[in-house]
Amino acid sequence: MSELARSFSQNFIEKERYRYLLEGLGNTLLMTLCAVLIGIFIGFIIAVIRSTYDNTGKLKVLNFFANLYLTVIRGTPVVLQLLITYFVIFASVNVSKLFTAIIAFGINSGAYVAEIIRSGINSIDRGQSEAGRSLGFSYSQTMLWFILPQAIKNVLPALGNEFVVLLKETSVAGYIAMQDLTKGADIIRSQTYSAFMPLIMAALIYLIMVVIFDNLIKRLERRLRNSDH
Repeated sequence: MSELARSFSQNFIEKERYRYLLEGLGNTLLMTLCAVLIGIFIGFIIAVIRSTYDNTGKLKVLNFFANLYLTVIRGTPVVLQLLITYFVIFASVNVSKLFTAIIAFGINSGAYVAEIIRSGINSIDRGQSEAGRSLGFSYSQTMLWFILPQAIKNVLPALGNEFVVLLKETSVAGYIAMQDLTKGADIIRSQTYSAFMPLIMAALIYLIMVVIFDNLIKRLERRLRNSDH
């Protein structure tokens, strides 16, 4: 027990090394939140383009680029996308590592959010769309006022799960020397030459966050189910 206490003190109390974890935690949450918002924005646009093409045959060119985007992003590792964003796209631009990471993770998330929202749109009975059209609404008006509100309600839990997945994916931000939670733990390890305590602490923090968000998602699912009755 005394050995654990000494290790805890050495890794976190001495020289206030716990600040590395706190700063990393803040950056992790900020990256995740901003990236999810970007992902929802991109995913919403991509989903509407693809659904419009599927249902009407319009937006053929945009649908081609949407499919290309989905293929590239979903077919390559997120860590490579992060490295390309930092060392290639923003190589000659003076932007922060945090901004670069947010953009990279946001673009990555958008591909998965697009499929989530598209599945939500496809889950709506076609009769809803036909009813809207029969009332004199255009396709875009029907999509905006009838289909999308129901689709978003159906996929809210899935979007919550995407947030949890992205929260864990941001742990690769250290590849561009961005101090996220994992990198903060690794900095402590490099200073104390003790890997167990800082890495286990980082893992516990991730676990606690995931459990909390999972419970919030389950509550949301229950409320949505109850609202349908």
